[in-house]
Amino acid sequence: MKLISVIGCGYLGAVHAACMAELGHTVIGLDTDTEKIAELAAGRAPFYEPGLNELLERNVAAGRLKFTSKYRDIADADVHFIAVGTPQLATGEGADLRFVDAASDALAAVLPRHRKVAPLIAGKSTVPVGTASRLAKLFGKRGAVLAWNPEFLREGFAVKDTLSPDRIVYGLPEKKSEAKLAEKLLDEVYARLLDEDIPKITADYATAELVKTSANAFLATKISFINAMAELCDATGADVTTLAKAIGHDDRIGKKFLRAGVGFGGGCLPKDIRAFIARAEELGAGRSLEFLRNVDAVNSRQRMRAVELLQESLDRPLEGATIAVLGAAFKPDSDDIRDSPALDIAAKVAELGATVRVTDPQAVDNVRRRQPERLVVDTVDEAIEGADAVMVLTEWKEYRKLNPKRVGKQVANKLVIDGRNCLEQGEWRDAGWQYVGMGRR
Repeated sequence: MKLISVIGCGYLGAVHAACMAELGHTVIGLDTDTEKIAELAAGRAPFYEPGLNELLERNVAAGRLKFTSKYRDIADADVHFIAVGTPQLATGEGADLRFVDAASDALAAVLPRHRKVAPLIAGKSTVPVGTASRLAKLFGKRGAVLAWNPEFLREGFAVKDTLSPDRIVYGLPEKKSEAKLAEKLLDEVYARLLDEDIPKITADYATAELVKTSANAFLATKISFINAMAELCDATGADVTTLAKAIGHDDRIGKKFLRAGVGFGGGCLPKDIRAFIARAEELGAGRSLEFLRNVDAVNSRQRMRAVELLQESLDRPLEGATIAVLGAAFKPDSDDIRDSPALDIAAKVAELGATVRVTDPQAVDNVRRRQPERLVVDTVDEAIEGADAVMVLTEWKEYRKLNPKRVGKQVANKLVIDGRNCLEQGEWRDAGWQYVGMGRR
């Protein structure tokens, strides 16, 4: 078993640290946010991720998992994972690499220069292609070897995706001796997973970096494609759910990511495809990814489309109306509100003069903290009481299972905008509701 450090304890890093400890390694998680470190050291995740608290509690109690804010505490680790965030630049579409560079510089400064076996630095952050080659030179001066080991986590399924991934990718150095060492150390880290015959793919740095960004771009393209079809279905009277089911049976296309709705959000997909475009332009290959600008535009368009459907369907002006918004997180099983379509739509509706009440099973505290201007309530009952319309904008199980007859007794007007096409429309219509889905008119 290895001594592992994980630098950056956000969604990616905290989950990775806990899962590496679960695999039997001794792990030290590092973050500059001391409040976050204190929470994690007490066995509590500072965000909602199913199954993570149990992993933290078990491995902290067993002594396999510790947390620190001091780089000197991780200096002797065999493998260092860099898992810090790469947000979108405030001044453009590219990725902001300040945190990656700061973490790399701080780590390089404490690495011991002479070890019998060189330490391995494994990048997990989503970065523009070319970043690994640059960082390899920095760590090479300290006698360390760099690999790139991209993550493929879905929020809400991050623990499962780490402990049972559908593939493991190694981006290895050109120098054969370094590549052999990096692969050996990563094989030891992931030994239990590799014993389960999870596919392992070895590649060069650039390919490993592109695996993550191109996968995100492809998923975003599928989502925006079916959302574009949803608007066409609205215009023609077709039904997008039946359309998606029919084309999804084609094994060249597949059924996943063909659910129409208000589009994707979160802290990864939107900023990653924009950074992908920006990096392609820097490399002189921008025209090859021009289609992704349309993908991004369709995604943004869906949010306004939900507002338009509300305006078209409401039997009164939006100004002065009361609208219940069910959902604030960008997806269910998460409290992440970064680039949330639900909150974006809520803001647009409020700007048009409506009173908007927002609720969510997990994200209300984040909304109150980050968007104090938003009217947030704790329960569905508080949100829908006397509402002129209900908008379901995050497909939480609690919302999918709502009883339309019971809910109908509390609202002023039985209009539901199903922004995720997650409700059983026949059940709601039978209960007297005007049901409006995305591409299901």
